Amino acid sequence: MRHLATFGGQAHRMVRAVEKLRTSFDKPLRIEAIARELGMSFSGFHAHFKAVTNMSPLQFQKQIRLQESRRLMVSENLDAAEAGFRVGYEDASHFSRDYKRHFGEPPVRDVERLGELAAG
Repeated sequence: MRHLATFGGQAHRMVRAVEKLRTSFDKPLRIEAIARELGMSFSGFHAHFKAVTNMSPLQFQKQIRLQESRRLMVSENLDAAEAGFRVGYEDASHFSRDYKRHFGEPPVRDVERLGELAAG
């Protein structure tokens, strides 16, 4: 409640922004367009978003993309390049670097480890 009181009228805008990023995570991120759509300045949007989520809009989008790519590789048996492409990455090596930075292992090794854990 204190958090909502602190941000007042901006809270509903941040909920809308988070929902927009969640539903269009695989599309290019246009922060200016989202800010304008919410009736905010670029810097105001960025500051409020970071205060609410503890990350920038770009970091938030990247986290969603990486989580979804992991899900696709595990549940739909996609390879790393295809999973990266499906979540919005255009470059497979960039995807692999981001994935390793986020999860601590390259995609193939991480998915193999997850499969071993699931198998028991």
